Amino acid sequence: MASYLELFITSFKQFASYTWAEITFQVSPWYVNYFWWLVILSLVVWSLEIIMPWRKDQSIIRKDFWLDAFYMFFNFYIFKLVIFFAFSNVTERFFTDLLGGDLSRFSFLDLSDFPNWAQLLIFCIATDFIQWFTHVLLHRFEFLWRFHKVHHSVEQMGFAAHLRYHWMENVFYTPMKYIMVMLLGGFTPSQAYIVFYVAIAIGHLNHANLNWSYGPMKYLFNNPKMHIWHHAFALPSEHHHGVNFGISLSIWDYIFRTAYIPRDGRDIKLGFQGLEKFPKNFSKQLFYGFKESKEA
Repeated sequence: MASYLELFITSFKQFASYTWAEITFQVSPWYVNYFWWLVILSLVVWSLEIIMPWRKDQSIIRKDFWLDAFYMFFNFYIFKLVIFFAFSNVTERFFTDLLGGDLSRFSFLDLSDFPNWAQLLIFCIATDFIQWFTHVLLHRFEFLWRFHKVHHSVEQMGFAAHLRYHWMENVFYTPMKYIMVMLLGGFTPSQAYIVFYVAIAIGHLNHANLNWSYGPMKYLFNNPKMHIWHHAFALPSEHHHGVNFGISLSIWDYIFRTAYIPRDGRDIKLGFQGLEKFPKNFSKQLFYGFKESKEA
């Protein structure tokens, strides 16, 4: 246990230092500067919302805009880069210790002989599927849904809503993603930042106030006109746990028949039963979900 704590503290310090290096433009190469990537991406997508809004009567500074903006940096940096990566390293050590060191024997596909573009493509598809599956679990089980409610407490959709989620979701997603990476032996992560950048961009666009669906590509990529229905207040009886669970790719929902776009969802009501009693500020949402609430 002491070794896990030591690893956590060491990782915490390392990534805290790395985060500061990003903010002060001291990372090399320059294109792995996640902090300024998030800032620039957010400004670009926000500009698109202002120039071509889907819901034209929605304010540029929509309801809970600043709460969502804070969540972006909390989940992406304060928690994710500083604490979450330390947790990830501990998770990796745990699996290594539990399964006896070398984990390559558990791989069902060796990517080492694949070209880099094929490794990235397979990695992207595999990790997106495991995130889709985890997302389904967040809706299916009451204990997990209590934490996921934070994300669904959004009442007006905009790009920043992408990263409004409870920090416990990282705790659920991490082991699942690590298992998938473990099963893909020989993956070289030097270019994994490309997959990461694309996923963040798609997530921002999915939540943006944009009238986009990408034509025939809507059956492959998640999009604003599809994802708005994931946040719908009223769900169909045959899908009362939720619909449109796709993260970056929509294809899983079409394969597993959880896709649902009955009509134009521009003005539908968002949220869930009891939303009016749900905590409205960050400090109360931070520890929401650890016990059953009679209010939401």
